[in-house]
Amino acid sequence: MWWGVAAALLANVLYSTGFVLEKRALTTMPSVSVRNPVRLLGQVLGSPLWIGGSLALAAGFGAQLAVYRTLPIAAAQGIFVSGLVLLLLLSSVLLGEETSGRERYAVGAILLALLMVVLSLSEGSDTVGRGAPAPLVLTVCLPSLAAGLWLYSSAERRAKHRHRMPTAGVEYGVAVGLLYGVSSLAIKGVSSHLTTQGLGGALVDLLRSPYPYLLMFTGAFGLIMSQAALQRCRASLIVPVCTTVTALFTAVLGTLAFGEALPHEPVRLGLRIAGTVLAVTVLLAMPKHDRAPSHPSPPKELTSG
Repeated sequence: MWWGVAAALLANVLYSTGFVLEKRALTTMPSVSVRNPVRLLGQVLGSPLWIGGSLALAAGFGAQLAVYRTLPIAAAQGIFVSGLVLLLLLSSVLLGEETSGRERYAVGAILLALLMVVLSLSEGSDTVGRGAPAPLVLTVCLPSLAAGLWLYSSAERRAKHRHRMPTAGVEYGVAVGLLYGVSSLAIKGVSSHLTTQGLGGALVDLLRSPYPYLLMFTGAFGLIMSQAALQRCRASLIVPVCTTVTALFTAVLGTLAFGEALPHEPVRLGLRIAGTVLAVTVLLAMPKHDRAPSHPSPPKELTSG
């Protein structure tokens, strides 16, 4: 189980590094748009820095496979959320993004939530689910994908209105977070099919399941949507919101779909639930808009006299 904790922390480092590298690469590119995905892909694939970031994210997905084989879903998500602290640090140092006082308080709350989740773990009594009925998975995932796409489209339409306060990226973060939540469930499903015995049969069973196809869909749309959102908004806000939504979605619905029981002991159960509630509170407390840039007053005209 503690190997799973180490793998989750490694995934945090890889994810945070990948997002920051991609954001830094995107700041030097012309404006990208989800309406022209071919042009978007052409731009990002021409950047070595962006490719380095995407490779770090891919390695994070690999570490996540190991996590889901050793940790309960809800516990894993609580540890993944702790990566937001590193993300905020990297975005401040490498991107020069400033965080508000409210966001810094959110970091402390996230660390507290991580501590609660880790303390709720028990190697002897926690169970790791190995499978879920395909109809149940699709019932959970398909409406979530539709909601994520709709929310992103709505945010795009509102962003075009003039005289609107600059968006901080919360709507984008929630939309992409829903897609990545589905992707996280798909990774959990893929991990349940991985085995060193009967590899051929396991591969056939995997291809008959919805998981690889959900991964391909969320990978393609998540890539396009996240790049446009990262270019327009601060990584130090959009990624925490995305991560929080993904963690909550996966912890709640994944635990139910894969039949993983919550802790029976009152203290551990309280810690697990309190960590989840705290994460929701952090999401709701995030500012919805950035401060509008201040316009300097025009210089006074010189008068002769």
